[in-house]
Amino acid sequence: MPLDAGMLLLIAGIAFLGSLVYGITGFGAALVTIPLATHFVPLPFALSVFALMDLGNALRIGLQRPQDAQKDELVRMVPLVLAGTVVGVTALVNLPRAGAMLALGVFVVLYAGYSLLRRPGGAIVGTGWAYVAGFVGGVTSTLFGAGGPPYAIYLSHRPLAKEQFRATLTLTTVFSIGMRVVAFALTGLLLKREVLLAALAVLPAAFVGVSVASRLFRHISHELLLRLVALLLLATGGSLVLRALG
Repeated sequence: MPLDAGMLLLIAGIAFLGSLVYGITGFGAALVTIPLATHFVPLPFALSVFALMDLGNALRIGLQRPQDAQKDELVRMVPLVLAGTVVGVTALVNLPRAGAMLALGVFVVLYAGYSLLRRPGGAIVGTGWAYVAGFVGGVTSTLFGAGGPPYAIYLSHRPLAKEQFRATLTLTTVFSIGMRVVAFALTGLLLKREVLLAALAVLPAAFVGVSVASRLFRHISHELLLRLVALLLLATGGSLVLRALG
């Protein structure tokens, strides 16, 4: 697909917004970037470009304290993340554009609803749910660019300190994004001139977004930001559903 200066600036702006959200919340960049970008570029293109951004952000922020991660949770989830990645990339290369857009829109709307209705705390779930979270996260990471929500939902219902939660979620996400990048490279989605050109615009914007987020972190309520993001997702996901059905 042809990329002019205006489109590159638009994609860079979306990257900045997604990285701003990621820098404050610790996940969720793809839930902002992919639905917004899909209004202007094909889904496989958006997924490929922002996979590189997501990996850079995760490595930059997320590996500050890997020693806090719960290795037993990683051992349960990561193999199923790989299995889910294989299923997700197979579906991605075979889904028609309208079908992929509809699936993405429904997924984003459902997650936005969950974010708006959820309450802090909740029951502790068994470790068996780690396998479900890993597989579903692998599928959604590859198919929608958003593996974080299934991992975060599961880990938020485990008896983890906040430092353990963040480190475990981060390492799972790094594995998930890394597998996604490899899968996109093997299928040829990543190694295209347009994708690499867009990445050159996206990565500096992502760097600035994360830097700004680190300054804003102490001045913005975490819960308020999550609710504002959820409302944005609700609007974006709903518009994708309407476009796909139309």
